[in-house]
Amino acid sequence: MHVPDGFIDAPTSAVTGVVAAGALAVSLRGARRELDERTAPLAGLVAAFIFAVQMLNFPVAAGTSGHLLGGALAAILVGPYTAVLCVSVVLLMQGVLFADGGLTALGVNITDMALVTTVVSYAVFRGLLAVLPRKRRSVTVASFVAALVSVPAAAVAFTLIYAVGGTTDVPIGKVATAMIGVHVLIGIGEAVITALTVGAVIAVRPDLVHGARGLRQRLQLRVNGALVDAPAAEPVTPAPAAARTSRRTLWVTGLVTSLVLAGFVSFYASANPDGLEKVAHDKGIDKKEEEHATADSPLADYGVKDISNARLSGGLAGVIGVGVTVVAGSAVFWALRRRRSDDASPVNTSV
Repeated sequence: MHVPDGFIDAPTSAVTGVVAAGALAVSLRGARRELDERTAPLAGLVAAFIFAVQMLNFPVAAGTSGHLLGGALAAILVGPYTAVLCVSVVLLMQGVLFADGGLTALGVNITDMALVTTVVSYAVFRGLLAVLPRKRRSVTVASFVAALVSVPAAAVAFTLIYAVGGTTDVPIGKVATAMIGVHVLIGIGEAVITALTVGAVIAVRPDLVHGARGLRQRLQLRVNGALVDAPAAEPVTPAPAAARTSRRTLWVTGLVTSLVLAGFVSFYASANPDGLEKVAHDKGIDKKEEEHATADSPLADYGVKDISNARLSGGLAGVIGVGVTVVAGSAVFWALRRRRSDDASPVNTSV
């Protein structure tokens, strides 16, 4: 759903840029509360994983494909504020290095793909957890539904932005029907990927999943035919060395998975246009599309310039993208973590 340059006029793009900047400012402050020494490394990995999986377009209808947006996945794993930053880092890397998503449309894309998907999905997720049994399985179920809803929500947001600042004269009803229809189908793929990933992380390290915190149930005992709460047990703290090893194993496994997905599996992704591209072509939204400012980038269109072998070119571009994203994301999140530590440090008032 990466919006290219030329779809949305300059004033509307500027307004969405202000909205995106405000969302990023709020998220930077909020992420400082969400990130700690355990989750800061995971956040950088989540950004890299989203970049990798976004390269895996899957077919959803005749001549149309879809890909992960990632807002729901990131929000559930590392928290909503950090999620906005994760997806924004991905969009920035894609726009600058890979000519994917217009630079003048960066505000549109951050607002739509990072802000809307995160806010909507996390609200749905929390609402479901409030009524579902407090079990890990409920987290997976809620993540599926939240991710499913977030994609058509992003389609609705794009339609509204287009209604305000679209550069072509296309009836908004036709745009809305086409966008929402195809993105409901794409949402199913988003939901499956999100639920499988969240479920996999919960299975090995539930304590690292932001959305699974506080779900431990009080043990109940049957006394004289009635259920009563058992006394609270003392929390068991894993050995620090074992915890570090487990986190390190999870991080390495996630990074290797991302590299394999981007460097190898992406070659077999669907070549059909994604939902927005298909709708834009069919409805004439793309009549005023502009050439990307970095169209001559060495990595434009997810290939390495001057490498003729398509498999090798695409694979190297994917590996480079994962590497750059994990470094950029980790740098941002470690900086926020250090800022939180500095803020929490006691002030020396001695004279």
